[in-house]
Amino acid sequence: MNDLTDSELVERLQRAQSGDLRAFDVLVERYQGRIMANCTYLSGSSTDAEDLAQEVFVKAYFGVRSFEGRSQFYTWLQRIKVNHCLNFVKRSRRRTFVDVDAVPGQEELAVEARAEANLDRAEDRATIDEVLGQMTETLRVPLVLCDMDGYSYQEIADELDVGLSAVKMRIKRAREEFRRRYEEVAPVSASASPV
Repeated sequence: MNDLTDSELVERLQRAQSGDLRAFDVLVERYQGRIMANCTYLSGSSTDAEDLAQEVFVKAYFGVRSFEGRSQFYTWLQRIKVNHCLNFVKRSRRRTFVDVDAVPGQEELAVEARAEANLDRAEDRATIDEVLGQMTETLRVPLVLCDMDGYSYQEIADELDVGLSAVKMRIKRAREEFRRRYEEVAPVSASASPV
């Protein structure tokens, strides 16, 4: 099934009987790395990214029967991801956090750390994660939507409900800040800055 196109896999999935996940498993395998990385960048939280990515795929699975194919499957999946991550960011602004060390029985909450599997250029990715994590949401989100997800300025303006000129200025400022911070963190590879 790995040699089938996204359209063929979606068609099989739409016709499959309940419980037959083979076509969907191929789609998840095909896109989980990108969705996970983008969830990390959009949310600004590597700890929440795995849950967000999983929730994106759950939404896609339950919505695939209504997918009409007017766009590419990955474009549709990206739209789900962006909306889900932006909703997460909006909700997380309202949350208050408690230091886990202050919680009684916190030892039971400890989870063994897991390395992100199969990510190319782990050092660059870690540096990019660090730099994006230092940026404000106002600059990070438009930058990721533009440079990683390929959204146009107008699409970003519509998605974030801000003016087109504000989006252009935020992306310009975000790129400048990203470059500056990247050069501070990784001066050796600054000439090959990814943004």
